[in-house]
Parts: sequence; structure tokens; C-alpha cells
Amino acid sequence: MARNGIQGFEAARLSQALAARRLSQVQLASLVGVSPATISKWRSGQQAPEADALERLATVVNVTPEWFTRKPPPPAVSPPLFRSNASAHVAARAMLEQRLLWGQELAAALEEYVDYPDVLLPFREHRNPEEITAEEIERAACECRDMWGLGRTAVPDLALAVEGAGVILLREETGIAQIEGLSAWSGAMSRPFILLSADKDNGYRSRFDLAHELGHLILHKHITDPSDRDRHKLLEKQAHYFSGALLLPAETFASEIRMPVTLDDLLLLKRRWGVSVGAIVMRLRALSILSEEGAQVLFKRRSARWGAKSEPFDGDRPPEQPRLLRRTLDLLIESGVLTLESIPRQIGLSALDVQMLAGLPDGYFEGKDNVVQMATLRQPTEPSAGNGSGGSGGSGTVVPFRLSRPKRA
Repeated sequence: MARNGIQGFEAARLSQALAARRLSQVQLASLVGVSPATISKWRSGQQAPEADALERLATVVNVTPEWFTRKPPPPAVSPPLFRSNASAHVAARAMLEQRLLWGQELAAALEEYVDYPDVLLPFREHRNPEEITAEEIERAACECRDMWGLGRTAVPDLALAVEGAGVILLREETGIAQIEGLSAWSGAMSRPFILLSADKDNGYRSRFDLAHELGHLILHKHITDPSDRDRHKLLEKQAHYFSGALLLPAETFASEIRMPVTLDDLLLLKRRWGVSVGAIVMRLRALSILSEEGAQVLFKRRSARWGAKSEPFDGDRPPEQPRLLRRTLDLLIESGVLTLESIPRQIGLSALDVQMLAGLPDGYFEGKDNVVQMATLRQPTEPSAGNGSGGSGGSGTVVPFRLSRPKRA
């Protein structure tokens, strides 16, 4: 317990801020104007900052002073799963994990006023990744499509379908090209979250990354120790397999393949299905349409013709954008439930952080003209209504609106 300073200072918040801003204790101490030992005492809970020091601290890390007195959310039910497990990316993973937690806090604060779509994902309770077979992954992908009413054709907008199934999707520039995304089940909301990197403007790759993270959420929720090197490699392989199975369903996709397979044919399939040529080749190998040798031949031809890191048409499909949190904010502001300027203060984060986490346009909080009406409020037909779910294919009400005042502690 802190010996002096402000009452209720949450030391865990300081650790969050250090990770989210990628600052060392020494760097933060210099910026705040205190000694590194003082930062260490604040972080351990031995001491709390005085009011003036808290103001400087909050200014440096760009949050409200009051944010440091809020109880942090409980840890995720499932440990966050990262595409990269390299030790060199420890700080980067810590930063992204905190961004995901901040996204959870934003979503939880807005849930005081709205009902998000019900979570609609296939249930799996695997404890050991070795028990997850290719056949099981195919079944999970098909079950996902069936639950969402997607049929077996190309998915027009996977992000919209995922959010309609109750997943909170975040997409922001991270500055960390090696990590395309991460995902976890929220302990506070009993709801899955996905954060995707927006650093690479490639819609084909982004769709595959989203399906990959969805595979983790469905298949690996109950897997322990996901960071073990061998286990991590297996989890990644299974999530990759799920991504291919979800985006390229076996029965319909296989019927479109003409033999012998050529790169020009695969380019046509790329644009039709929204999946890269490289991912299509891997799917053909998984379905035994291509042998290992045949797949390697196509990969070599692909590299010789286009290079190892890009393909034709990569820029013609913009990445799919999250909508759920933005539309929620639009609804609350347009309905007068919240004011534009009150939202960052209520969350405790900076306007820029809220803007990035919610996928808002630049300058959203600088003026009401930036707010775009994207949906209308749905009035409940009776007082008990309000637990509906948002559809994944329409442009009407995305978030059912609960006409109630915010909950008070």
C-alpha cells in the first residue's frame, strides 16, 4: 500500500502506460522530472505520486490523471496469441497487449449504453493442440460459415461478418511490421477481441490475418502455455490452416480448380476469393490437389516472376475496416447520449488513442462535422427488449441500442 501521495493510485496502470508507450522507467523518469527510483516505487506500489507529479505523469503518457486511479480490467481468459514469438519482440508484444486491453476498456465503457451483438462462434474446448486434427479444423471453419449464414461462396467482407458475430475488432498502425495481429478472450466482457496491424495496406493479407486470429479464438481458447516454442509453432500452423479453410471452403473452391494449375489461373482466383496466390497454393496443398513438390514448383515460379514479397493486384483491394465501435460512438453522439468532447474524458485516454482504437477518421474529436451518421437507433418494443444481435450483412442498425441510463457503481 502506498505510504504517501494521492489516494487510490493503481500501480498496475503505470506498468500499462510504460508498455503502451514503449518507455523505460529511466526515460519516463526523465520526462516526468523525478528519479528512476521514484518511478520504481510508484510501479511497485510502495509510494504514490503527489498531485503535481501525477499531473506531469499523465501529461507525459497522454492520459487523464484520474485514469491512474481506476481499477485495471481483469486479465484475459486466454493469453494473447501473437504471430511472432521471437524474443526480440518482447517490448513490441507488451505494447500491443496493452493496446488490446485499452480497446477492451473502450468497448466496456460503451457497453454501458448499448448491447453488442451476441457472440456467435463455434465452441471448442481443446486443451492439447496435438488433439486438433486437420479434419477438426475443416469442421470448425464450416460450422463458422453455417452459424453466420455465409454459405460456401467467397466472403464479401470478413470484418463485417466477424463483428456481426460479436467479436470486437481493432485495426491500427502499430509500427511493428513483424507482428500482423493478436487476439484474446476478454475476462471482463466474456467476449473475443482481435487487433490487426494496419501498417501494410494489403487487403488480401489483412483478410487472411483476420481469419488466422479467428482460428486462434475458436481453436485455442483453452490452450495453456501458448508461448512454448514448439507449441507456438503448432498453434500458428493450425490457425493458418483454419484461415485457408474458412476463406476457401473445400467443396466449392476445389471445383473451380483447373489442372494443371498455372499462376495466371491463380491470379483470377485471387481476385474472386480475396486470398493471395501464396495462400491459395497452400490451400491446394492442404486439399491434396497439389503435391508437396507441385506446390514448391509454383512457389518458385511465383518468386521468379513477381518476387518474394508482393503479387499483382495487391493494391486493388483495400483492407476491410472495423465498424462496430465507430458506429457505436456515432449512435451515442447523434442520439445525444454522449457529447463529442466527453468521450475521451470518460474513457480516460487521449482523443488520439480513442480515435485510433475505434477506427475513427482523423480529427473526429475536433468537431461534430466529422461524425458520420451510419445507422439509426432501434427503439425496443418492450422494456425487456435489448439483447438482439447485429447482423453481419446489412447497413442498418449494427448495434442494438439499449435505452437505459449508464450503470452506476
